[in-house]
Amino acid sequence: METHEEKPIIYTMENKPIVTCAGDQNLFTALFSSLTQQLPREPMEWRSDLIGCSEVLDAHHKRSYGRAPKMIYLEANFVQFKEDLLPKDGNKALLTFPFLHIYWTDCCDTEMYKTSVKEDMQRWQNVLRLHGSQDWLIVVVETDNKKKNKTNILPRTSIMDKIRNDFCNKQSDRCVALSDPLKESSRSQESWSSFLTKVRTLLLMSFTRNLGRFEDEMRTMREKRTEPGWSFCDYFMVQEELAFVFEMLQQFEDALVQYDELDALFTQYVLNFGAGDGANWLGSFCQPVRSWNGLLLRRPIDMEKRDLIQKGDASLLDLRSYLFSRQCTLLIFLQRPWEVTVRALELLHNCVQELRLLEVSVVCGALDCWVFLSCLEVLHRIEGCCDRSQLEANFSYTVGLWTYATEKLKSLGDLCGLVSENGPNSEDLNRTVDLLAGLGTERPETANSPQSPYKKLKEALSSVEAFEKHYLELSHAAMEMYRAIGRLRSARLVGKSLAEFYMRKGDPQSAEMFLQESLKSYVSENWSLPITHTRKQIAECQKQLQKMEEYLQTSALLASDANLSEDERKHFCQEILNFANQSPEGKDQRVALSLSSLAQHRELRFQPASALVHVGATLQLELRLCGLMPVPVRLEQLAASVHFAVEQPGQKRSGQNTDGTVTFPVTSPMSTSPALELCEIHEHSPTDNALNLAGVVCRNMHLLMRRNDSTTSLETPNVAPSAIAMEDGARMLKANDVTLSPGDNSIIFTAPSEKPGTYTLRQLCATVGRVQFVLPHIYPLVQYEVYSQEPQLTIQPLTENLLAGLPQQVKFTILTGHYTVKKGDALQLSNTDCMPVLNSTTCSARILSSSGELLGESVLSIQSSEKVTSISLPLTPPYHTLEFLVEVLCHIPSCPARMESGQLTNGQINHHSRSRTRFNFAMTTIDQKVSVDCPWSIYSTLLSLTFHVPFKVKHSLLSSGRRKFIQVCLQNVSDTNFRLRDQTLTEIHHTPSVKLQLLVPQTQNLVLSKQCVFSVWEVKWDGAPPAALNCQFSAGFAPADASDAAIRPYRYDFMLERVSTVYSVRAEIHPSAGEQHCRTGTLCRLEVSLTRLSEPDDTDRTDEEISEAEGLRTSRLMYEVIDNNSNWAVCGKSSGVVSMPVAAMATHKVQMEIMPLFAGHLPYPKIRVFKYLPHHTSPVIPADTDSCLENDSLSLLDKALEDQSDTASLRSRGSIHSLGSGEQQPRGLPMPKREAFGPGQVFVCTQGRQVLVLPGTDDHVLEVNVT
Repeated sequence: METHEEKPIIYTMENKPIVTCAGDQNLFTALFSSLTQQLPREPMEWRSDLIGCSEVLDAHHKRSYGRAPKMIYLEANFVQFKEDLLPKDGNKALLTFPFLHIYWTDCCDTEMYKTSVKEDMQRWQNVLRLHGSQDWLIVVVETDNKKKNKTNILPRTSIMDKIRNDFCNKQSDRCVALSDPLKESSRSQESWSSFLTKVRTLLLMSFTRNLGRFEDEMRTMREKRTEPGWSFCDYFMVQEELAFVFEMLQQFEDALVQYDELDALFTQYVLNFGAGDGANWLGSFCQPVRSWNGLLLRRPIDMEKRDLIQKGDASLLDLRSYLFSRQCTLLIFLQRPWEVTVRALELLHNCVQELRLLEVSVVCGALDCWVFLSCLEVLHRIEGCCDRSQLEANFSYTVGLWTYATEKLKSLGDLCGLVSENGPNSEDLNRTVDLLAGLGTERPETANSPQSPYKKLKEALSSVEAFEKHYLELSHAAMEMYRAIGRLRSARLVGKSLAEFYMRKGDPQSAEMFLQESLKSYVSENWSLPITHTRKQIAECQKQLQKMEEYLQTSALLASDANLSEDERKHFCQEILNFANQSPEGKDQRVALSLSSLAQHRELRFQPASALVHVGATLQLELRLCGLMPVPVRLEQLAASVHFAVEQPGQKRSGQNTDGTVTFPVTSPMSTSPALELCEIHEHSPTDNALNLAGVVCRNMHLLMRRNDSTTSLETPNVAPSAIAMEDGARMLKANDVTLSPGDNSIIFTAPSEKPGTYTLRQLCATVGRVQFVLPHIYPLVQYEVYSQEPQLTIQPLTENLLAGLPQQVKFTILTGHYTVKKGDALQLSNTDCMPVLNSTTCSARILSSSGELLGESVLSIQSSEKVTSISLPLTPPYHTLEFLVEVLCHIPSCPARMESGQLTNGQINHHSRSRTRFNFAMTTIDQKVSVDCPWSIYSTLLSLTFHVPFKVKHSLLSSGRRKFIQVCLQNVSDTNFRLRDQTLTEIHHTPSVKLQLLVPQTQNLVLSKQCVFSVWEVKWDGAPPAALNCQFSAGFAPADASDAAIRPYRYDFMLERVSTVYSVRAEIHPSAGEQHCRTGTLCRLEVSLTRLSEPDDTDRTDEEISEAEGLRTSRLMYEVIDNNSNWAVCGKSSGVVSMPVAAMATHKVQMEIMPLFAGHLPYPKIRVFKYLPHHTSPVIPADTDSCLENDSLSLLDKALEDQSDTASLRSRGSIHSLGSGEQQPRGLPMPKREAFGPGQVFVCTQGRQVLVLPGTDDHVLEVNVT
């Protein structure tokens, strides 16, 4: 057991909550070891509903109200009870506060209890009550030894009852029994465990109560901060007591929050002071800084600085150093060492600003010493708790401190004269002594460390060599760390600072290397002013190193830099001119510089704009330059190298505009980058929608800040281009003695055009004495073309489609090329009967230049003979164009040149549906070949013209019983409206017995575009009907707005076979017996009559299979009744085969039952009749032959096989495959076959008829079919 001393050491990391022990001290001494070991073994859940007491919190360290439940392990410092340990009024020390008071007794005798123990307990209780302590516990220990020694003892429960009655009337749980705790029995263990739980519970209750009271007092104290006499240091000590308690309970996060709140509160007061709202107590922190020995992080608690804060004598650096050391200790306990480095960097920068805000007097260089020592102290502290691998993996956290320490060491070197070439003077030495004196003596914690921050700083300031050693060591370490984490910009920034150090040390070679690296970053990111400043430094290095070529390149860039003054620019420009005017030493050595530093090429314009000329023509190029030099520069020569390639002219030049200009991208001596895109942001409070934050963000920061180190441009301005030899040859554009003024300049070049091909401008070179300004690549591509063309003849129609049958004008275009059209030259066109050339007396030719300009017109002479048409040509120079018009006529053949897919071999229309007729509006084309003999060639030129027939004609055969009609449909498929005259239909081979009579005579018709005209003739004959008709349709046509003289003939030939009607089909529908009309759902009788109208002639006998039995000749027919509209249901068989006598007017009747499915006027079912050939030997059953539409009342077209109806009668005979399928059959096997009749051979009289059907009497739903 530890004894209480008057002045205990309380501010150590081993502090524990104090628990006092009264009563039998020997008893407690026996249990002390077990109690201290077993108390912290099990955790307890602590719900502390304390409230954070700071309103000014850092954004990263805000506390929420209340604390989450936590599991804590309780330890205690058990001391003997003394009244001096109890807190006095006004004492706010929590570490010396006893949180629990325990009274120990093993009394089991009533007399002893009454005489001594009770009175002792009473005094103990009175003292506790006097000091307001409510956390106490009475422990009654029962041991077997006392039971054996005394015979008149009372049971333990009786003593417990007396104690509870005397002291624990309302708090019976404050008296507990502990049964023989030194034994190993289960009863003893259970009693001991219950006792430990009770102690833990009471401790937690005491913590909650006392800490809550403490925070209330602390909050009250803080709310008085606006009153006069309020002291931040006193408040600091109070809140730190709360942090100590949390640290004592190992609640490091809560302890850290207390220090963060103090940090935020002090920072806010400093900011208010800077804004003019200062507090009186801040005056103690404005005292001059007399010590700058840096942070001390090797002690858990820096008692020296704490005493200064407690006495109110601490400076700003003392307060900040102590506060950060406590935060650092807690963060290390929380295993967050990298947060220490982040906070340390913020602290160092903030302290510098706070000293300025508070206007604290600081010795020059003292703050740099403090920052340098603090950076190294933090780094050494982190290195002490992390291994090397962790340090390397977290360079991003520590590299900032390395860089800051490097900057401060460099600042100290400048201040103490350690960087200059001559070394420090006496004033510098005195300043160094003053700074070292402010460091004081080295702390004991680092006295034995050879690499302590104190020793490093003292050594670095002791001599020039030592300073250089330490500065280079820190600089290279920072650069390596930046490179390791990929921050090349920062590494180059450190390198630039190192370059400045080398420059001041008189080492330009080392400095140039680091400056070039820094320049790369500035150029890639387009930092204009840093580029200019760095280039000036590089130029100074290069001049000292006698690198003339590099120096001239840098001088050229600086001379064109608008960030420099006019005098500076003229200075660098004069440096270049002086070198250019020097006479070369030895052989002629020229220096090649970048042209982009001399001038910007803005635009190049071709004349003519097409940049396409023929051999020997003149082509001029106007180059527009913007001079970047501050004074006019005289150029001896401005030349552009031209690359010649024998390529086919006419390729598209991507960089050239339609007006003949090539615009070059705007470039500058520094690389371009995307434009800055800024936008405003506003952040509103989610509760009251008040504005919390307003700012500006960059939308394209990922483009502006991206790395460009791995990419280099062809125009990288900081790298001098290699010298490029500009050969003095014929293929060069040259302009001599040119003065390049600042601003816009225009230079005219004359381009060579001796050979045909493609000329490409590759390089541009401006020569000034010994200096050549070279543009190694011209982009975008600049090309012009020179061509040598053979004469060409083309024929083009003036309209989109040339129409056959009408005079049409075609345009002859002659590109003379290199040929000169002489007097007597003519075109010889071979004549054809299908397309004659029409003579015209007003034909003239136009002569145009190569640029399309009209030079003149000349009348042409056209002479035609039987085989040749000669067109005399006017005189035309080379590379000109000759244009003239010629009128031609393409005759329309009487027969179509090709058959349409919807037309039969005899010209009849193949109707696929009876409901509508569709027309194809595509025009038939006629290709005409024209052979032309040209004077410039020994070979004939074959040209082709495509003419379009403006009409399509279709015909059809119509029947009405025995009467026959021929319908001709003329369709205008062109875009022109026509007039038709004198439409006639005649037989090609006239037959006297046949007469064709036009039903509706018309003199003329107007046929609009995409419209049709129908004409109908009735065929009449005397005697036997004709077996076939060979007809010709003819009409005159002309455009609708043309005169009668322009009418041209049109003919169409076709042939019709099997014209006469062979069979007549008639059907009747009879209602059921007793009904006057048919009704839905009721069977009706369909009677079909097949009548042969005439006996077969020789042609019909070959088509029909006629059998003869017992002197009666018959032919077999197949009928089929179908209803595609689903109006009727055929009951029984719907098809069958009948034998028809081969005699005129022979009739056969067929009856079947049908049922109407709907009410209304229903059309008759469809009846189809076919020839039936029972024994047909064929490897494949051919498809039904095409047939034409007889009239609107009859259609016997064979449908697709999948649409055919299979009937019961055919299935019963096993002939379904032969009659309803087109599948391939075995060769040589006789199979039945059906064959359609020819057009007009079968006439259905009842086609189109309708019958009235009434609804059934018991129908509740009426369905009516209306057709």
